[in-house]
Amino acid sequence: MTLEARRWTVGWSATFRAMLARDLRVLRRQLGQFVLRTIMQPLLFVFVFAYVFPKIGQGFRGPGSSPGSFTTVLVPGLIAVAINFQGIQAVALPLVQEFSVSKEIEDRVLAPVPVWMIGLEKIVAGALQSILAALVVFPIVYVVHAHGAAPHIHVHDWFLFAVAIVFASLLASAGGLFIGTVIDPRKITLLFSVIVIPITFLGCVYYPWATLSPIPWLKYAVLLNPLVYMTEALRASLTPQLPHMAMWAFMLALVGGTAALGFVALRTFSRRVVT
Repeated sequence: MTLEARRWTVGWSATFRAMLARDLRVLRRQLGQFVLRTIMQPLLFVFVFAYVFPKIGQGFRGPGSSPGSFTTVLVPGLIAVAINFQGIQAVALPLVQEFSVSKEIEDRVLAPVPVWMIGLEKIVAGALQSILAALVVFPIVYVVHAHGAAPHIHVHDWFLFAVAIVFASLLASAGGLFIGTVIDPRKITLLFSVIVIPITFLGCVYYPWATLSPIPWLKYAVLLNPLVYMTEALRASLTPQLPHMAMWAFMLALVGGTAALGFVALRTFSRRVVT
């Protein structure tokens, strides 16, 4: 590497870290809002399905299954939902405002780095928020349950658990960057009704992917949903006793999907900035 190239690399690295530090400082100032919006949905789901339903004698369990069987299925799915929701929201919503209202993106592109690196920083910042969301949600969905309805989970493979969370977070934030650069700011409200909600209900959150065999067309249609692979990866590391997708399948989808979607998102981001 030439001296000039080395200087450019050092300068880009310093600028990247400065932009990331700025986003993390903003997150620290809004930590209360972050925690509230992160835990609300998973907490309500767990409270209703793992506490209220068992208390009133209603439960989602089949013949011969234990009272905690549904909560065991639910915990990995809710962690995946928190990662996916936070990754998309943390990148897409601020980006729409920066392009349309605050015009902050114009200040960002003045930084002495390529435009694509600004998009990459947004992906990394969103992924860090998704990882934090997973760490916040995990103890909540594990602890909140009625007596006798405790989920039967623990981290069987720490390496797989860490890899699943990291790549799920990167995939979610890359999706947020893509959505934020292609969606019309006037239609941002459609983000949750048309994208986030269908992804959640068809993301194998409330049931393992393998149990969809009686509905073959749906079993293979949901493979287009990235949340399926996040959920199955976490299920494999937390509840390997339950049926789950083969490791090579969800790892290929997470790693390959992150690389492919990240590449596409950075291209759409660069084009949006230029235009």
